[in-house]
Amino acid sequence: MKISREGYTTIFIVNIFVSISVILTFEFGQVWLALLIPMILIELLVIYFFRDPERAITPGDNLIIAPADGKVILVKEVREDKYLKSEAIQISIFLSVFNVHVNRYPLTGVIKYFEYMAGKFLIAFDDRASLQNEQTIVGLEHAKIKIVFKQIVGLLARRLEFYGKENDTVRIGDRCGIMKFGSRMDIIVPKNVEILVKIGDKTIGGQTILGKIV
Repeated sequence: MKISREGYTTIFIVNIFVSISVILTFEFGQVWLALLIPMILIELLVIYFFRDPERAITPGDNLIIAPADGKVILVKEVREDKYLKSEAIQISIFLSVFNVHVNRYPLTGVIKYFEYMAGKFLIAFDDRASLQNEQTIVGLEHAKIKIVFKQIVGLLARRLEFYGKENDTVRIGDRCGIMKFGSRMDIIVPKNVEILVKIGDKTIGGQTILGKIV
C-alpha cells in the first residue's frame, strides 16, 4: 500500500511509541500490555489514514471530477468573489477520518489564483466552515471555464498541504495536496456547468464526475 509522503513523520513518531511499548511489555509483562495494544491500533489507523492509492482517472476534457473522496453534503448557488467574481454553484464534499485524504486536481488548466486564509476550526460539515475556517483557495483556468476549489480544515484537521503555485499548468486527476484528519473540499463552478451529483452521493477522488462543461 502506497503511503503519502506527508505521513512518514507521523508514522515514524507513532512507531517510536510502539517500540517503547514493546520493550516495556517484554521487561515488565502484562502491566504494559494495556499500552501496547492501543499503540499498535493507533499506528495501523495512522498508516490507513495516509494511504495514497493509485487511481484510473476518468478521462474527458469537458468534465469536472471530484478532487477528494467523501460525501456530497451541499449543492447550492453562491456568489464567488475571490476569483470567479460571479454567481456560481458550490459543491461541498465532507471527508471523514476514514476517507483517503490525498487531493487531486478537478480539471486540467493553469493555476491563476492561490490564497491561504487563516481562520476557525468549525466542524467541517457546518456550512459556515466554507467561509470561516482555515483554508487554501485555488483558482483554476481551463480552456473553456474558470473554477475555484478549496481545501478546508475541520475540527480535527489542522494542517493543509498544497503542492501547486500560481501559473503552474496542471492536469486533471494529478495529486495536488492533502488535508490531515477529517476535513472539507468545496468546488465552485460557473452556472453553465451541468451538475451531475446530488447531496448524499459518495465521491472518489479522480473518478467521480461532479459536472459537465456545456
